[in-house]
Parts: sequence; C-alpha cells; structure tokens
Amino acid sequence: MTDAATASGGFPWLTLIVFLPLAGATGLMLVQDTMARWVALGVSLLVFLASLPLWLLFDTSTAAMQFVETHQWVASPSIRYAVGVDGISLPLVLLTTILTPLCIAVSWASIRTRVKEFMISLLVMETATVGVFVALDGVLFYVFWETMLIPMYLLIGIWGGPNRVYAAIKFFLYTLAGSVLLLVALIVLYVYAGEQSFDLRTLSQATYPPWLQAWLFWAFFAAFAVKVPMFPFHTWLPDAHVEAPTAGSVILASVLLKLGAYGFLRFSLPMLPDAAQQFAAWVMILSVVAIVYGACMALAQSDLKKLIAYSSVSHMGFVTLGIFVLNARGIEGAILQMVNHGITTGALFLCVGILYERTHSRAIVDNSGLARPMPLYATFLVIFALSSVGLPGMNGFVGEFLVLLGAFAEHKLAATGAALGVILAAAYILWMLQRVVYGEPAPHMASKLRDLHWCETGMLAPLAFLVFWIGLYPNPMLTVMHASVDRLVHREASVVSVGDGPVSSLPASPTTQSALIADAGEAGRP
Repeated sequence: MTDAATASGGFPWLTLIVFLPLAGATGLMLVQDTMARWVALGVSLLVFLASLPLWLLFDTSTAAMQFVETHQWVASPSIRYAVGVDGISLPLVLLTTILTPLCIAVSWASIRTRVKEFMISLLVMETATVGVFVALDGVLFYVFWETMLIPMYLLIGIWGGPNRVYAAIKFFLYTLAGSVLLLVALIVLYVYAGEQSFDLRTLSQATYPPWLQAWLFWAFFAAFAVKVPMFPFHTWLPDAHVEAPTAGSVILASVLLKLGAYGFLRFSLPMLPDAAQQFAAWVMILSVVAIVYGACMALAQSDLKKLIAYSSVSHMGFVTLGIFVLNARGIEGAILQMVNHGITTGALFLCVGILYERTHSRAIVDNSGLARPMPLYATFLVIFALSSVGLPGMNGFVGEFLVLLGAFAEHKLAATGAALGVILAAAYILWMLQRVVYGEPAPHMASKLRDLHWCETGMLAPLAFLVFWIGLYPNPMLTVMHASVDRLVHREASVVSVGDGPVSSLPASPTTQSALIADAGEAGRP
C-alpha cells in the first residue's frame, strides 16, 4: 500500500516533533539552572503546538502512513531514517506531547538539585518516546527504544526516593533483557523478508513460515510484555513508581507502558498473523490474570503510589486483552484505553505528587479528610479516580466497554474474568476515596493541607477536560483509528478465513470467524 500524501505540503512535521526536544536539551547545557525550567517548558510547549497539525491535517479515510519522511541512513545493509504516523500511532504521539509540559510544570518546585540535568532527561525522553511511535524502520525503532532507557534510568536513579538505585537497576535490567530479544527478532525478520529490508511496511507485507512466526512471536512477546508490563513480568513496576519522582511516574505510567502494547500492534499482529492466532489464548489468559491480580494487589495497598502502580497493571491487562481478541472493537478499545490510561493515571500521579509536596507522605492514613481543607484538589481527585473506575460519561468507560464488547464476541470466559476486574477496581478506588477525601484530616497534617494554587489547577484542568471530552464524545478519537484498525483486522481475518494457520485454542463463539471479517468492514462502530 502506498503512503498517503500529506496535506502539509511536505513540511517535515515529524522530524520537527522528534528532534526539537533533543535540540532543546542541547541548548539547556548552555543555560543556568534558574533558566532551565523556563527553557524546558517553552520547548515542550512548542513541541505540543507542532504536534497539533498532525491531528488537524490527518486523513481519516486511509490506512496508509501519513506525514512520511524517508532518507537513506546506511546504504548496506539498507537502513533508513523513515518516519510516519497512522491512526494507531497518532493518538499516542499527541498523548506524549501533551503530558511532557505537565511533567515539567509539576517538577517546578519539587526538583531543587541538578535542575538542568533533570530537564535535559525529560526532553531526551520525549524525543525517544515520540521516535518509537513514528519510526518506520526497524533499526530506527530499536535505536529510539533503547535510547529511552537512559533518561528513565537517570530520572529514577538520581532524583528518586531512598531505594532509587535498586529500582533503577531493576527497571534497566528487566527492559534491557527484553530488548536483546527484540534486536534478534528484527535481524531474523530482515534475513527472511526476501527484500533484505528493515522497513516495517515491507516486513508487514512479507510472509513467514509458521514455525518461524512462533519463535519470533515469543521473542517479541518477551520485549513487549516486560514493557507493558504483563503478569508475571510486572515486578519492576511498583518499585520504579514508588521511587521515581512525580514526573518520572507520570511518564512511566502514561507513555512508557504504552510502548509495549504499541509493539504488539506494530510487530506481532501484522507481521506474525499465524502466530498471533495460535497464541492469542495464552496472552488473553495472562491479561485476565493481570486484571484480577493487579486489582487485588491495589486493594491491599496503604501507599497511594503503590495503589496506582498496581492499578496500572490491571488496566493495562484490558489493553492486551483488547489487542488479542483480534477484532476491530477490541483493538480500537485497546488503543483508546491506552490513551485513557495515560490521561487518567498520569493525572492521579500528578495528584499524588501535589499532595506529597505538602505532607511529605504517600501513606493513605496521613492524607485523609481532604475535602474540607482542599475542596478543589478533592474535586479533581474524585474526577480522575472515577474515570479510572470506568464511570459512564468519562473516558475510562468507553475504552473498557469496547474491550469487553470485543472480548464477549470472541471468548465469553475471558470477558467475564475481565469484568470482575471492573468490580474490583470500583472497590479499591472507592475505598481509597473514602479514606482520603472524607473524614477528618490527620491532626499532625492538618496545618500542611492547603488547596491548589493556579499553576496546579492549570496542570489538572486540561486532563479533566480530556476525561469528559473523550467520555462524552469519543467519535473523533475512534474515527482516527478506524482505517488503520480495519487494515490490521483484515490481515488477521484473512488468516482465519484462508485457514493457513492455527487458531486459538480457547473455546470461541460460533461466530468468531464471521465476526472478524464483519468487524473489519463495519462502517459505524460505537
């Protein structure tokens, strides 16, 4: 399929968005700490403004990559600087550019040492994460994927809590181990693709023997499952979240966790359709386990950050479940849930960070009775918490509803298990709100509880707007995804209908195959 011509007259929007943060990080080396915050904030806002034309000029009628830029990087082997976006990657790029200025703002007062280096790390992180979402060459993808580890390691290891070194090393080793297998899988794809190319579009159109697909699937799975993180590869996440500074927790939960799910959508499903059909059942089982396990662990936490960290394990289980039900409703729900989780969980970590600046404690027992002394803060906290539950009218509901709808169409047992996670989420979130918002403030903390100032309100208000906008009118987001998801589902549906690959071993509904094909061509989905 040929790439769609951009409506931008060929202006290199993606190159600007990817490398402007890196240029800003380079410029920060020349300024004093007192100016570093302003420069970093200005650069991140420029990146956000530069990303808006992607949304405004995006052609929703085509599944082809848009805003494509291609330049030869290495002649032999053929490695190119190739970037582009489609309906799968565009929402994630925008999510990254929206959250980075907020991370800089929330660190304004809390980061007092090595301010310049902290801001440089955040901007380099933005370059790496956006680069992963727009890369169309396997080697370029891998370079950005690995680059991302360095600033995140520094954010945790230098500006984190008392056990920051342990958490940073654990994060680095887990993700690096998966990355090695990702590199091996990319090399194998290059050898077997026929055209000796690392271009992801070429690799997605090639055909690989089933035995090779099986091995490659698990190699990719190791890399992406650690990043999600899926059960049982999740153990690095609570430690990283607890020790990371607030900005690090927001980036980690809202953006980095999405990279693993994005890898499944960009590599595992389009390149390895036979293996995706064969092993979908196992991934769905792990997803349901993650949903229930994460919710149960969140229910047992007394630390606000740990509670939100384990809730991320549960919510990302919905994402992987939606991806591997292999129908359009489930995949669109998974992509939307990635965006929703980024907004809601990022906002919750911002709320915890704001509260920690006042009380210097994340324990629920120390942060109780906030409704009276901090009514505005309590309002925002309730909004984001109910969004995390999936209350109708808020963004969390739409994504979970589509995932469950897609799951019930394919595997009712898996969908029933996932629905249990929704009930448990209501339990741990509402119990947390009961203890934090209501009652009387802890006597030793009462004097420290002051409500939000204008800057903190300005950080949370845009995220609250997105919660209600997506919750009440999700159609613009879903319209962007339709064509790209349809192409992905058609690829999977052809495997089922032709019968040239094994299918899932979970008991499927009698309409599984017809539902796959019908969903692929459905014009108007909820």
